[in-house]
This record gives sequence, C-alpha cells and structure tokens, in this order.
Amino acid sequence: MIIVPVKEGENIDKALKKFKRKFEKTGVVKELRNRQAFTKPSVIRREQIIKAIYKQKMQLSDEQ
Repeated sequence: MIIVPVKEGENIDKALKKFKRKFEKTGVVKELRNRQAFTKPSVIRREQIIKAIYKQKMQLSDEQ
C-alpha cells in the first residue's frame, strides 16, 4: 500500500503528484503490461543483445 504524507495546507495537486511518482516507481503498470502477452525467452534475450550493441556503439561514438 502506498502512503503519501500530506502536510497541513499542502495543495491536493502536489499530493497527487507525489502519489503518482510513488506508484510509478513500484512498477505495477509495467508488470501488468508485461504479463498481458507472453514473450519467448529467446526473443527477450535477442532484444537485450540488440540494446547492448546499441549502447556500446553510442559509447564508442561519444569517445571519438
């Protein structure tokens, strides 16, 4: 359960923003989206490799 301490006289919008940030950090929505459709482990691994190659290329281009 997410608890957001609200100071006296604090704006409701600020409290809502705090709640949204905390909720986003928990990763509930992300987990739900991942569980909606099954992704084969080989596909996940392939995506990780492609992402790692991209990051490596970006680091090499930044160094030069």
